[in-house]
Amino acid sequence: MIVDDEELARGFLREMLTAHPEIEIVAECANGFEAVKAIAEADPDLLFLDVQMPKLDGFEVLELIEPRGPEGTPAVIFVTAYDQYAMRAFDAHAVDYLLKPFSAERFERALERAKARLGERRPAQELAREARAPGERPQRLAVRDGTRVHVIPLEKLDYAEAQDDYVALHSGGKSYLKQQTIGSLEALLDPARFVRIHRSAIVNLERVARIEPYAKESRVAILTDGTRLPVSRSGYARLLEAMGDSQGNRNTTR
Repeated sequence: MIVDDEELARGFLREMLTAHPEIEIVAECANGFEAVKAIAEADPDLLFLDVQMPKLDGFEVLELIEPRGPEGTPAVIFVTAYDQYAMRAFDAHAVDYLLKPFSAERFERALERAKARLGERRPAQELAREARAPGERPQRLAVRDGTRVHVIPLEKLDYAEAQDDYVALHSGGKSYLKQQTIGSLEALLDPARFVRIHRSAIVNLERVARIEPYAKESRVAILTDGTRLPVSRSGYARLLEAMGDSQGNRNTTR
């Protein structure tokens, strides 16, 4: 499957593959939304995936791919015009990457690596996390709901709650269930903006209206929309620290 928002780029890959009759192109997609649906329907062995695309980028597409059967998710060759996208991680964990513009010889090397490693698939979500550059944080979260995909800008995320191996993401009065642990979500988020106030809850600091005592050595956070979230003792300490840092950033001199 070929996923790229540029028609010329898709055409170039298609042309390169005509020399390989053993390879069938099962689909071509012009954006990430199309790709998520097409991957679920066609279950390709190999994915040529552009990184920089509107609405859903290549990382987010990988995060939304669901493992299918014992073979897992497709092998991935990243295709990108931008060399700042963690190339060392791509080289170590993806089949290969192609930096546009690439030569036919470079394409052939990538394809040979793909054929050799098709039996060594890894979970796509793991690859997506490792492919991000160190310290790079997402600006949005993508959630799959059947064939639909919801994109939540982080500034609109109110809070998140753990539900076993899922997190419930709450935004604007709506809730979206994403297959991810709350610990891995916490690692993605900016600790200056999002605080884990309880083992089962992360809150957007800007949504906290006040904190009230609840029981002995426990508290509850009241959000601007009236939502009440439990605050553990360690969560309260993290909350105070984050609020202090936030105040300090706004008031650098007195």
